[in-house]
Amino acid sequence: KLNAASASLNVRSSSTRIVVGSTVNVTVTVSSSAPLGSWEYSISYDSSKLKLTSGQSVIVDYGDGSTKSKTYYYTFKAIKSGGLKMNLRKGNLMGVRDDIKVLDATIRDGGLCNNFEFSDEFVSELYKANVRSGIDYMEFGYKASKHMFDESEFGKWKFCNEEDIRAIVGENPSDMKIAVMADVGRCDYKTDFLPKSESVIDMVRVACYIHQIPAAIDMIEHFHTLGYETTCNIMAVSQASSDQLKQALDMLTASSVDVIYLVDSFGSLYPENACELAKVYLAAVEGTDKKIGFHAHNNQNLAFANTIETLSYGVSYLDATMQGMGRGAGNCSLELILGFLKNPKYNIYYILKFIEKYMLALKAQGVVWGYDLQYFFTGLMNCHPREAIAFTNDKRTDYSEFYKTLLDNV
Repeated sequence: KLNAASASLNVRSSSTRIVVGSTVNVTVTVSSSAPLGSWEYSISYDSSKLKLTSGQSVIVDYGDGSTKSKTYYYTFKAIKSGGLKMNLRKGNLMGVRDDIKVLDATIRDGGLCNNFEFSDEFVSELYKANVRSGIDYMEFGYKASKHMFDESEFGKWKFCNEEDIRAIVGENPSDMKIAVMADVGRCDYKTDFLPKSESVIDMVRVACYIHQIPAAIDMIEHFHTLGYETTCNIMAVSQASSDQLKQALDMLTASSVDVIYLVDSFGSLYPENACELAKVYLAAVEGTDKKIGFHAHNNQNLAFANTIETLSYGVSYLDATMQGMGRGAGNCSLELILGFLKNPKYNIYYILKFIEKYMLALKAQGVVWGYDLQYFFTGLMNCHPREAIAFTNDKRTDYSEFYKTLLDNV
């Protein structure tokens, strides 16, 4: 975390390859065109290959009000041969990062659990709770095509008509921004979106699979012309090749998109590979003003762990939902994120009050979401949870037989 105008970190190593017994010298320079106010950072390294012999891995420095540059020196002893990569974690457990934005996706992802049939009271009170809690964005649902989907078969938040959103938020006098999602191939984006100047919507989140990137960029540029903030949420990235991902990120970096999301659609990622993917995304947008977001699924009970791990390396847009409500195993719980973040702008109390009155009532009505063994199996095998959802809907409990069936289909 750097509290200075145009502040930056520069890391230099004396070697990119190490041999047992060799010494590696590393310098970290914090610099700015203006006097540094305060700064903090931490270094992570592979302790199976390196031993830190001098220097502090965590730095918190308040400066003297005039310093524009400061360099820190580290010495490592190689205890195993191999490649060397230095990574900086951004901030620490006690710090506040002003770049963090929390997005509540309860209506959109949670709508997949109850066909988007939320009462107006539920949505209105959720909006109020989010505003009082300091949430940065609230996603109201999808902007689905009314030619492809029959409005009579879904709740209103499958379509997010302008008048329906305004019935909840009016002119949205709060600091919280309003978002909707548009799926590539499932929306009429050239006719269903007003110019931003005529809409209460602030952000359009474009969801796509990696082979749909060209179509996603066409949508992003259209929304950018209309005046909206935009994100690109690349789904099922755990099944994409590294070459596909590099090409997709290169194309998106050259586009007008504001935020690129790493989406763990199948809940198959672990903190170790979630952060490695996050580093790939972050490296792709380095030197631009684009941000990286993370959207987790909880198939292996790792949605929260993966979210805060990617956050620690620089991901700044965090998706979460009330009690993790979302398709299948659900998402990262909003209450966990607010409990973790130290920024005083966030207040968990109003989230808890909403859960007491409205989320518990949803569960009592029979709406089902959350971790269970069938979702663990699909996450473990990195596959779509549709079969696990069918297993749930059929109220099956023959977990071992289901597991065997999935193994046969891998």
